[in-house]
Amino acid sequence: MIVRVSEIPDEGLRIEGPDSLGQPFADPAWTLSDVDLLVEREGDAVFVRGRLGARVPQVCGRCLEPFVTVVAPEVETRFLPAPSGRAEERELGSDELETDVYQNDQLDLGALVETETSLALPMKPLCREDCRGLCPVCGGNRNATACGCPERGTDARWAPLKGLADRLTR
Repeated sequence: MIVRVSEIPDEGLRIEGPDSLGQPFADPAWTLSDVDLLVEREGDAVFVRGRLGARVPQVCGRCLEPFVTVVAPEVETRFLPAPSGRAEERELGSDELETDVYQNDQLDLGALVETETSLALPMKPLCREDCRGLCPVCGGNRNATACGCPERGTDARWAPLKGLADRLTR
């Protein structure tokens, strides 16, 4: 959803419900379940505040089983017009870390929603906290069946390094 900054009313623009943004995600499997955003303009600055909710399919980092993650990020972002001409390199202040830019009097809320949803996803997705993962010997899912494989011993190729480590710690 593209919003023209110059057309934002003085009282702000309220965006509610997942249907108000259409499909903001590049991946059609991601679904928006909740949207409540307030877009306000103060001079050239635009503030977007509110909350989102989305359902994102993922694959567990331990057992490789698919599952759905529900994220609900809080949004609080400030947009400023993109600088014209060549911008000089400068260090950002702490108050500028939550600042983004818009161009040509247009603010892309779909891109904001996708970015905030992506940032809310876990770095290592787990289907559940106590996921037991895959057996390193047979590759079976230890959540589904108990594995009777013997524990794998140490690879003999690492023995010289183990010996070196033992000598260095003495």
